[in-house]
Amino acid sequence: MLVDGNSIFNRAFYGLMGPRMLSTSEGFYTNAIYGFINILIRFMNEEKPTHLAVAFDMKKPTFRHEQYKDYKAHRKGMPQELAMQMPVLKELLDAMNIRRIELEGYEADDIIGTLARSAEKHGMNTIIVTGDKDSFQLASDRTRIKLPTTKKGRTETEEYNRDEIINKFGVTPEQFIEVKALMGDSSDNIPGVPGIGEKTAFDMIKKYSSIQNIYGNIETLNVSPRIKNLLVENSNLAYMSRELATIDVNVPLNIEACDCRVKEYDIPVLLPLLRKLEFNSIINKLGISIPDEPGSSISIEHKCLVQSGEFEEIAKIIQEVGEFAYYPVVKHQAHLHDTLIGISFCWEEDKTAYIHLKDRRDEVFEPIREIFGNPGLKKYTFNSKPHYTMLDAQGIELETVDFDVMIAAYLIDPAKENYTLADLSREFMDLSIADTGELADFEKNSYEECDINQISRIACEQCAAIFRLTRAFNSKLHEDGQDKLYYEVELPLTRVLADMENIGIQVDSEALGQFSAELESKIGSLAEEVIELAGEEFNINSTKQLGVILFDKLKLPVIRRTKTGYSTDAEVLENLSDKHPIISKILEYRQLVKLKSTYIDGMKSVINPHTGRIHSNFNQTVTVTGRISSTEPNLQNIPIKLEMGRRIRKVFVASGECVLVDADYSQIELRVLAHISGDANMIEAFENGQDIHRTTAAQVFRVKEEDVTSLMRSRAKAINFGIVYGIGDFSLAKDLKITRKQARDYIDSYLEKYSMVRNYMQETVIKGKEQGYVSTLMGRRRYLPELKSSNFNIRSFGERVAMNTPIQGTAADIIKAAMVKVHGGLKSRGLKSRLILQVHDELIVETYKEELEEVKELLKECMENAVNLTVPLEVDVHWGRNWYEAK
Repeated sequence: MLVDGNSIFNRAFYGLMGPRMLSTSEGFYTNAIYGFINILIRFMNEEKPTHLAVAFDMKKPTFRHEQYKDYKAHRKGMPQELAMQMPVLKELLDAMNIRRIELEGYEADDIIGTLARSAEKHGMNTIIVTGDKDSFQLASDRTRIKLPTTKKGRTETEEYNRDEIINKFGVTPEQFIEVKALMGDSSDNIPGVPGIGEKTAFDMIKKYSSIQNIYGNIETLNVSPRIKNLLVENSNLAYMSRELATIDVNVPLNIEACDCRVKEYDIPVLLPLLRKLEFNSIINKLGISIPDEPGSSISIEHKCLVQSGEFEEIAKIIQEVGEFAYYPVVKHQAHLHDTLIGISFCWEEDKTAYIHLKDRRDEVFEPIREIFGNPGLKKYTFNSKPHYTMLDAQGIELETVDFDVMIAAYLIDPAKENYTLADLSREFMDLSIADTGELADFEKNSYEECDINQISRIACEQCAAIFRLTRAFNSKLHEDGQDKLYYEVELPLTRVLADMENIGIQVDSEALGQFSAELESKIGSLAEEVIELAGEEFNINSTKQLGVILFDKLKLPVIRRTKTGYSTDAEVLENLSDKHPIISKILEYRQLVKLKSTYIDGMKSVINPHTGRIHSNFNQTVTVTGRISSTEPNLQNIPIKLEMGRRIRKVFVASGECVLVDADYSQIELRVLAHISGDANMIEAFENGQDIHRTTAAQVFRVKEEDVTSLMRSRAKAINFGIVYGIGDFSLAKDLKITRKQARDYIDSYLEKYSMVRNYMQETVIKGKEQGYVSTLMGRRRYLPELKSSNFNIRSFGERVAMNTPIQGTAADIIKAAMVKVHGGLKSRGLKSRLILQVHDELIVETYKEELEEVKELLKECMENAVNLTVPLEVDVHWGRNWYEAK
């Protein structure tokens, strides 16, 4: 296998760039390295090569530059974000013991061509991995070309041998050089014959085989006079272009293909490098570790307890020590239905024990209940939220957890894709522990078939890691000024979310069925209207067929094309909304189809048959902004723009004689902006209870408040919330369907009136660049290496996030703090009513009618006093039998 290093490196970089590039927690960009290594591993696994080499270009000129000084002259240098990754990639390849070849005066293609021919001479088959079709000329019966492309992190591949190239393109691999001689290559600045394009070049080579034959028969060529003239006038360019396009297969290398045998990785060098790059998934893919490295493996004493009464002595020691970490071993079944199999405990750095809960008698559980129920004992764990319900099912009360390692890891680095004890131990303590994936076999087997000693060892390693990470993370949180956020908001919130999941929210199944049928009918009617407006039957759900109707038949302006035809995505349709009545019908049709499939049909499958309620899974460590998310179903994303969407809320009802009380913050993000920016005009508007959108409209449009029209207020609202999200004139113009100049005037006028908001935006970006992060009022951090990017789009993304995060993140902190207060207030007052749902800026309490007034008062009190701002927090409270009425 021969890999074109520069080509794949570039493809990986741009394929995995996106609005935010992959980087380490220290801000070192890694997307090109990550993509390259993943592509390499994939093809190594697929092909299992016995010999492997990666060829790279060098910065110095090649023999082609000597032939033609403008060769590749227009190419820009690597962006800094890419260039900084190249030496690290080469270091990584060296650690993998992969032969890396580069030679002054030659390109990677030439090295690959030479080694491919060397391989053929030795009777070897060759795979060339490249993103450059120039390598097609090297395809043969023994040499295949793989062309990987990276899209949204997924690799797709085209593959060609000699016959496949002839079948697809109609020319032999060698004739690709002749085609290039005529059409040139803009990417390499090879001129070709000016005026001859790709189609003409292929047609001529298919007919005449080579440029030598073309020029040998120039007088009798069956081509137009124009083409003949072009050929005659530019013969020197054609022959030079052929030389430039020809891969040199006789490079003076000091090695042969057979010298590039695949070797074992240099693991002591490779593993620390992968850890430094935070490539934990690649470590897992490669299956590497250093079991004998001094100090790298966690050292513990552990006991495996399976008999009743054996835990009593351990429990006494834990009571004396005053603290312990625990790690439950569970058999995963379904959300809220995991079965507890055993628990490991750690009470000193290296003192651990595991109790296997085969025997479920009370005398076995009593000492466990005692230490969990003792409020004087400090308890540390990982991912405590599911423990409350699971332990309660065993009669074990877990009132509080004093440290949750996963929640702390999330605060320290909120951008991680996932959090595992194995990864955190490697990253923060350079310790190697077993991954819980090693318990996978146990998940599949019955209790009697599992290896208890193996379970004990893994569980105790996890527990010892929790104990040690607790100390490390506690210090880190204090160092970062996140103690209060952690101990007063995030940690107690785990119990709040656990209770909300356990309680769930009641669903009216009959109303859900009726709404589903109504939607089905409406979707059918819309489909008929669309077909009538189109004037013929077609599949509305087919992008291709819809494109034909809109752009070929109805002659609507083409906004964007894709590789397979016309784009008909939502953005395209929005741009065409005023061009034909069919567009609004298609948009509504799509919205209702999504509404039915995602929410109505999706909700049916997650209603608990025993409780008649939906028990959504609330995620505390997913979003980088601090917002809570939910799954199964996603209650945070129920659509409200369409009336049909809002009506979904009617199926969420209060149980029995209860009602739902809904408390919603009023314009919380704008209030946070007023506080953070200290803008006097904005603060005054909120202190006086003014309509902030009307006030903004009066100032932006320079009219009296009483003269503000509904359109002005609507536009001012878009500006207010757009500013919060760092909106630019292009996006505002698009949202309001106005010119960019109007949008820029609106924004300038806004920032003129709210001058401290402008100052806040500028200062936040400057501070973010200096610190490498921005933070909320409560100290939640978001690291932004994008702010130092030389790429304009990436840097602009970082600036928008820098301006928005302190606002959106503080709003998230406030609603979380309010949830903790409301949950605690309901308990301390001895009320039966329960907090059951949080969606964005609103909280919902299932309330007993006799407690209605007290709950309404409690919600307002807790939410409006969750934090102290320079402007008042206002909460709107409503109630009803279902969520729709309560809004």
